[in-house]
Amino acid sequence: MITRRFLNGFNRKWKNFISLFISSFTIVVLFTACVADPSQVQNNASGNATGTDSAETLTVYTALEDDQIKEYLASFQEQNPNIKVNIVRDSTGVITAKLLAEKDNPQADVVWGTAASSLLVADQQGMLEPYAPAGLDKVTSQLRDPRNPPHWVGIDAWMSAFCVNTVELKEKNLPMPKSWADLTKPEYKNQIVMSNPASSGTGFLSVSAMLQMKGEEEGWKYLDSLHQNVAQYMHSGSRPCKAAGAGEYPIGISFDYRAVKQKNDGEPIEPVFPAEGSGWDIEANALIKKANIKPAAKTFLDWAISEDVSKKYAENFAITAVKTDVPIPQGYPADPLKQLAKNDFNWAATNRDRILEEWTKRFDAKSEPKT
Repeated sequence: MITRRFLNGFNRKWKNFISLFISSFTIVVLFTACVADPSQVQNNASGNATGTDSAETLTVYTALEDDQIKEYLASFQEQNPNIKVNIVRDSTGVITAKLLAEKDNPQADVVWGTAASSLLVADQQGMLEPYAPAGLDKVTSQLRDPRNPPHWVGIDAWMSAFCVNTVELKEKNLPMPKSWADLTKPEYKNQIVMSNPASSGTGFLSVSAMLQMKGEEEGWKYLDSLHQNVAQYMHSGSRPCKAAGAGEYPIGISFDYRAVKQKNDGEPIEPVFPAEGSGWDIEANALIKKANIKPAAKTFLDWAISEDVSKKYAENFAITAVKTDVPIPQGYPADPLKQLAKNDFNWAATNRDRILEEWTKRFDAKSEPKT
């Protein structure tokens, strides 16, 4: 359970956190939800949101998947046709570093669907404005800030999963991995890709899970062994699964939604939830503290935990903050809560800088080039 120790346990050495991420800024893709066409896309190489600076225009930072955003936003635009939403989307680490870099001149109005463990780095710097969105009483207590009013509110939880290309596995005569331990077997040498924890929340939750499940000494030994079989560390949570789906590598260490979606879309992907348990985190929302907080920002946060969009979340994730009547998507474990590994958020948050520094020193040589 998330406790106040989780909220208060952040290491104040956040400058190291910024330095790990700031160099990894990628071209930011801006999705503009307009009155006439909610799916209209705008590209802006500078990474800054476009649009007029009015009470009816919102800049929303998110780490949600590209293919989720349009579907989720449709109901908001239908209900609020006079509010224009500029979406700035990137990996968790990049979004977090961007927020911290803009601390003295915040550009975002709202953060939507970004790791709670990362949001609280911003909260430690006083960047989040407490706000209790309408419908807060329906949010599961374990997936929200316990303070009243909360500084962040979750929408769902996501967990690590292996994306295994069954065609490639057969062609290479490789066995189906069933556990984290399996991935260190010599037959998988150079057959695995994984998310880089210095730029990906998915990568970090997997590394954190290993260190917590095994203890630090044995955890680093495990990661050393896994490193021998990793061909490349990729700069997003979904990239390893997409690479596996394309047949570039047989196995991608990614996360649940991406593995399940690619399988259900007809790709030769088998989602594998490791026997020892999956690392996990919470996708959460927050209001950015600014001199001028727009009423539309609170409208957005009210909608972001509403029943309408929560049903959409439930179509993609097995664990959602607001319970709905939507069945667990095909491909997930029957009891997803039992799949979650030990996760002391307080420990992970306090030791995040140190973990990433050590991981980078040991393994960054195999990271894909930064763009």
